[in-house]
Amino acid sequence: MVLAQPAQSLTDLLLGLVVLVLAVQLRRTPTVPRYWLPPFWWSGVAAVAGAFHHAVMVRWARPAEISWAVISVLVVVAVSYLLAATVREVLGPGRARVFWLLRSVGLAAYLGAAVSGHAGVTAMLTCESLTMLSVLGLWFHAARQHHPLARPVLAAVLASGAAAITKVVPAGITGRVGLDPTSAYHLAQIVGMALLYRAVSRRADTEPAEARPGQALRPPRP
Repeated sequence: MVLAQPAQSLTDLLLGLVVLVLAVQLRRTPTVPRYWLPPFWWSGVAAVAGAFHHAVMVRWARPAEISWAVISVLVVVAVSYLLAATVREVLGPGRARVFWLLRSVGLAAYLGAAVSGHAGVTAMLTCESLTMLSVLGLWFHAARQHHPLARPVLAAVLASGAAAITKVVPAGITGRVGLDPTSAYHLAQIVGMALLYRAVSRRADTEPAEARPGQALRPPRP
């Protein structure tokens, strides 16, 4: 079968497979708290689903809209877990109220877009950027408190954010390396996820065992 969008599909698949492998490696590392696993699992699944979307579903308008909506929900869940892990890591256990307060920012923004008649996948993903700002804010706070994971996690989150810039770069620029903006974005996201993996997997080298947090804050269900 010929892929509808070969470059976008294959780069998304590569992203998904890399992230899922990183999730498996984290799962095998006993020093890594379990609440760091879901952001990787859900991000990996979203990328693999994106590969199928670019390979097949984009051939038809309505099915493509549905599949992209499903992918956007997967992204929302992944971001929710990232926020939950951040709250747990930075503020400690028992901070469910803080999690829901910060999570409601993106949800409220999307609700406002829906009420104004601008609901859609683009609006959902745009509103999720507000949640990512909450994640950044918490880690900047952690950096001021000299949290050992603050700088490496900030580097990872900022790298992922910088990857999004490739989506608005003119195709003529990314085309010089044989990629369209979306494909370049997929590859750039690998860097951010790899940095996050490096930060989380090396937490055992930055703090004593008795300082490691316990159970994860429960994020919302999709």
